[in-house]
Amino acid sequence: MIEEIGIRDLGVIGRATLPLGPGFTAVTGETGAGKTMVVSALGLLLGQRADGGAVRSGSSQAVVDGRWSVPDDGAVAERVRDAGGDVDDGELYVSRIVSSEGRSRAVVGGRGAPVGVLGDLAEHLVVVHGQSEQIRLKSQTAQRDAVDAHGGAALADALVSYRTAFESWRAAETELAAITGDRDARLAEADALRTAIDEIEAVAPQPGEDAELDATAERLTNAEDLRLAAGLAHEVLSSENVEGAPDVLTLVEEARRQVDHVARHDPELASIAELLTDISVQVGETSQRLSSYLGSLDADVARELEIVQARRADLGMLVRKYGPTLDDAILLLDQGSRRLMELDGDDDRVEQLTRDVADFEASAVEKAALVTELRRAAGADLAARVSAELSALAMGGAELVVEVSPRDELGHSGADRVELLLRPHSGSEPRPLGRGASGGELSRVMLAIEVVMAASSDVPTFVFDEVDAGVGGSAAIEIGRRLATLAERAQVIVVTHLAQVAAFATNHLRVVKDASGAVTESSVQQLSGDERVAEMARLLSGLPDSESGLEHARELLAMAASGSRA
Repeated sequence: MIEEIGIRDLGVIGRATLPLGPGFTAVTGETGAGKTMVVSALGLLLGQRADGGAVRSGSSQAVVDGRWSVPDDGAVAERVRDAGGDVDDGELYVSRIVSSEGRSRAVVGGRGAPVGVLGDLAEHLVVVHGQSEQIRLKSQTAQRDAVDAHGGAALADALVSYRTAFESWRAAETELAAITGDRDARLAEADALRTAIDEIEAVAPQPGEDAELDATAERLTNAEDLRLAAGLAHEVLSSENVEGAPDVLTLVEEARRQVDHVARHDPELASIAELLTDISVQVGETSQRLSSYLGSLDADVARELEIVQARRADLGMLVRKYGPTLDDAILLLDQGSRRLMELDGDDDRVEQLTRDVADFEASAVEKAALVTELRRAAGADLAARVSAELSALAMGGAELVVEVSPRDELGHSGADRVELLLRPHSGSEPRPLGRGASGGELSRVMLAIEVVMAASSDVPTFVFDEVDAGVGGSAAIEIGRRLATLAERAQVIVVTHLAQVAAFATNHLRVVKDASGAVTESSVQQLSGDERVAEMARLLSGLPDSESGLEHARELLAMAASGSRA
């Protein structure tokens, strides 16, 4: 609920603080004092469009601050934190600054935020009913939700059960449409996969095989050059021809023998002799490897190269078709096999889905019928209760009509279209809310609805602007009484010009106009005791000090306090 609102330089209000709190707050004041600026200030805090013309003459900007009491872990706190702000020990601070040029900015929970965040919060914080304000139940969706809320747990459970069946039906229907609608494409995909799998399995590629074949082909293509180079190297290292120059192995062995012969005379030569021995061994091993390599080249190189090139061609075909790499072709073999099993199972799946669609649809239709039945009962009860309230609110003959009509097809909310209609007087045709009724009458209709729905509503604050327009006497007392009833479950703020309504308030604020200066300026006073009696007398007679008016004011306050009927 709203704990306090601060206003600076908005309309005729220079600076004012409105202490609100729980219960029923009445805002009164002389005509032109700025009572409606209170509602305008609240509208700015709820994200309504800013108007630079509302900034007080001579000021560069208007500022409205609000302090709310909210749960630390509710939807409001979550949205505030999403916007970067915070709720401090259950208190939310919100500000709206409007420049005289019409620019606007908002602060939510200590951080700057888009004005849209205020609108999001408004859905959870306040409902405003006024002469020109939006109607809470203006959309058919909101009206349906209101009837559903009035239906209680039985209707709520029926809706949950229906939505489960409806969503299962739509999911099965969507999957079936996807399979049958793309049947030709899926058959073509299956044929292409079979061809690909057959070709890849026939070649049976191995990971990394293409790189190995490339290396082998490179070696076989240059086999003659390799043989010549390896032969010459072997000849140099370990020649079997005794004629001509000695080979490397013979020279190393001769060097080792010479050093070894005298190594006992000098330890340094001994280590050199060991090094020459190692060299001799390495030269011998290298010579043997060259000899073995030359032996491997003695095979039919041309035949082997032909086989390698044929294999490379097979692999190249796979890469071109299913690449860009051989690994991609191998992966296709694995993934394509699984996908082919899925596609080949289409017939069985279509048969199962067809049964599921029929079963889920039948279930949804059956459960929707129960929802419709419960909605009609909830709508009839809501209409009867609200119509009874309207009779006491000086709208005798007016009736609320809840029309539950069939939709063209099942939807997420069921098979119904729900609309709240107002029959202004007996024998007239029901019309949508907001048409065929004055602003004051519409406010009273909404008051009646809110009073009836209070038990199922989770909105913490209701604001009514001029809800008593066009009424007086006992009807005004009934309006006050019903506002007090609503205030037992929620915070209620009412801008009124009737003492009969203000008498029921637990918190009375007066907007005071000071015309002593060059510019009219208003402020707000919290009234109690004699000050409140005087304001009530002014509302009754136009004179704050009229004895008859004061006496009547005291009677009204006493009557409201006792809860008795006048």
